[in-house]
Amino acid sequence: MTKISVKNLECFEILDEATNEKHLGCNQEWYVKHWQRTAGCGPTVAAGIVSYLQKNRVLDKASCLKMMEEMWNHVTPTIRGVNSTGLFCSGLLSYSESKGIKLIYYSIDVPEKTDVRPPFKRLIEFISSSLINDVPVAFLNLCNGEEKDLDKWHWVTIAALEYEDDLSNAYAEILDEGIKKRINLLKWYNTTMLGGGFVSFYFDDKNH
Repeated sequence: MTKISVKNLECFEILDEATNEKHLGCNQEWYVKHWQRTAGCGPTVAAGIVSYLQKNRVLDKASCLKMMEEMWNHVTPTIRGVNSTGLFCSGLLSYSESKGIKLIYYSIDVPEKTDVRPPFKRLIEFISSSLINDVPVAFLNLCNGEEKDLDKWHWVTIAALEYEDDLSNAYAEILDEGIKKRINLLKWYNTTMLGGGFVSFYFDDKNH
């Protein structure tokens, strides 16, 4: 079994000073407006990964929410949410341009039609390559299939990956709702009816 993960999972820890409770990653339920809480998974994931990549540890909920609100203005949900990697990436580009920082991103889609989907090995290689470089992966799941620990039409953050060398099984550790969950990625791939996608990105700020 091979396991790969981000190097500093504790950098995702967020303290709610009102309750003294610690959360692992941002939570879209922190948004103030109802529509934001309903459709805000995309900007929530983007904000959490940006914070991790910049090593600006968001230690308190208030600071985290401020970043989420800023990201909402760029990774902005449509009436159908942020339902594609294209929408997610274009929002990230807008955000990076507003900061004067060059964004480098990669994405891979899992289409609805099974006969045109990339092989599972390609997904594992994509996620592994990102995690090896200490880059969390944004994961869009449009249909969870038989994987019950995933919400449909939803973005989450992949922080770790574990898989058999023959790819007979593969599990991902995801951050969602302020907690860590473990999902069967192969089951998702084999049973999702609508597919989804994965995005890996980082900011090239070497000239800043």
